Amino acid sequence: SVDCSFSRGVCDWKQDADDDFDWNPADRDRGDGYYMAVPAFVGHKKDMGRLKLLLTDLKPKSSYCLIFSYRLAGEKVGKLRVFLGNKKTAPVWEENKGKDERWRTGKIEIFQGAGTTNNVTFESERGKGKTGEIGVDNVILISGLCPED
Repeated sequence: SVDCSFSRGVCDWKQDADDDFDWNPADRDRGDGYYMAVPAFVGHKKDMGRLKLLLTDLKPKSSYCLIFSYRLAGEKVGKLRVFLGNKKTAPVWEENKGKDERWRTGKIEIFQGAGTTNNVTFESERGKGKTGEIGVDNVILISGLCPED
C-alpha cells in the first residue's frame, strides 16, 4: 500500500492552477499532523478548488483501491467530488452533504485497463453555506479490490 496522507505521505500532490481557490493544510484536532481543507467561506457559490494526486508506477491491467477520509461539515457547505485521470466529465465519487461533523471513509476502485490512470483529482465545489469546511485526509492506495467494510 502507498501512504498518500498529507503529514508524511510519499505521494505527489499538486494544486490545480486553473481552478478558483486552493486547498490548504488544516491542523488535526488531536494535533498529530494535518489534513487538507477548504473552508466554507472561500470563494463564491459554485467556485471550484481541485487538488490532484499524481500517480506514477501503477501497473497496467491491475486493480487498486483508493481509500480516504473525508468530512463535509456545516450547512450547505458544498460538494466533494473525485475524478480519475483526465476525465473531467463524470466524477467516480460524489458527496454533497454531511450528516454531522464526523469523518467518514470513501473508497474508489481504480481498474487499470489499457489506459492507465495517472492521477486522481479531489474537487471541492463551494456551496451556499458560510460555516464549516470540506476536508480530505488519510489517502491510501492499496493494490487489489477494495475491502468490504
